[in-house]
Amino acid sequence: MEHLIATYGYLAVAVGTFLEGETVLVVAGFAAHRGYLHFRYVLLAAFLGSLAGDQLYFFLGRKHGPALLARRPRWQAPAARIHRILERRPALFIIAFRFGLLYGFRTVAPFVIGMSRVPTSRFVLFNTIGAIAWVLSIGGLGYFFGHALELVLGDVKRYELEALFFLVAVGAGLWLWRFLRNRRAKSADRSPA
Repeated sequence: MEHLIATYGYLAVAVGTFLEGETVLVVAGFAAHRGYLHFRYVLLAAFLGSLAGDQLYFFLGRKHGPALLARRPRWQAPAARIHRILERRPALFIIAFRFGLLYGFRTVAPFVIGMSRVPTSRFVLFNTIGAIAWVLSIGGLGYFFGHALELVLGDVKRYELEALFFLVAVGAGLWLWRFLRNRRAKSADRSPA
């Protein structure tokens, strides 16, 4: 396990955060606390993955926004809400959307921001600030979870597989809950009124 984490850990963090990986980042923070990864490189990989993913979605929205939005009816309501929020507080929204404070916005937000009048340079600036804040808080959460576990259990080495399993199970459970909720929302969109 140690060899796999050391070999593919940073790549997994970058790819996971590119796709939307709070769980990946929490687990990586825990692995960094346990000494399997270097915390600063975990943060760097997560920052680059998160920033690259959001920038890609922004540019997809800028170039193909209306056509892609027309093919995704369930994005229409969140898109309208995002546009209203962007009119009032664009900088704050760009910094905060990745924290998942509003359900269903994490993936759609950078895409919709790309469709808006927000200048690219402004998005890049505030997206960078948001990515830094997100990486430090979520990565720190995993790191300090490991620290707290060590304080409570003493010899964490005996329990680290269980702790990693717990973190992955919680993350998988959250992912499954979101997946099923999205699936139900899709079914509701397709059913005749």
